[in-house]
Amino acid sequence: MKNVLIISGHPNLKNSVATATIMEELATQLPQAEIRKLDELHQHYEFDIQAEQKAIEQADVIVWQVPFYWYAMPALMKKWLDDVFHHGFAHGSTAKVGGKKLLVSITTGAPAELYQKEGFFQHEMGEYLVGFETTATLCQLDYQGAMWLHGVSYVGRDEAKTRQQQAEARQYARQLAEKIQSL
Repeated sequence: MKNVLIISGHPNLKNSVATATIMEELATQLPQAEIRKLDELHQHYEFDIQAEQKAIEQADVIVWQVPFYWYAMPALMKKWLDDVFHHGFAHGSTAKVGGKKLLVSITTGAPAELYQKEGFFQHEMGEYLVGFETTATLCQLDYQGAMWLHGVSYVGRDEAKTRQQQAEARQYARQLAEKIQSL
């Protein structure tokens, strides 16, 4: 198995249902993977850049697991990307990440039907991923596309809805693990 690095970009994983469940299931399904939870790795929004870059350098497959906040990655993940993927490490003539596989995994609060041309948002999910794709291109990462789990909002969630979302997240994580293993 290749070296797999899974980055959780959730800013508050302890209060998450879907992303937390996905991360727990991935840890079970892929026990050899290195899992890094950004909400636990920063001190006042400062990361240990050398440690983060070392983890990336050792990986063959990188997975970014993020909730979809305002149609993009959360600010914590963006800060990590800005700090860690700088010129000379992630891109440029001395870049060290080229050729690594990148898979993006996203959770959304809104249901899938809203992410259609004729849906409320008037855009399909793939249209929101241009930033991820362009980042991969700049860094010469082998972009493996994205997977997503829709409809796991925290709004209006009771115990029954929480259990349902956990079950959906576990099933999704199993599919994600299969995809990761196939890379």
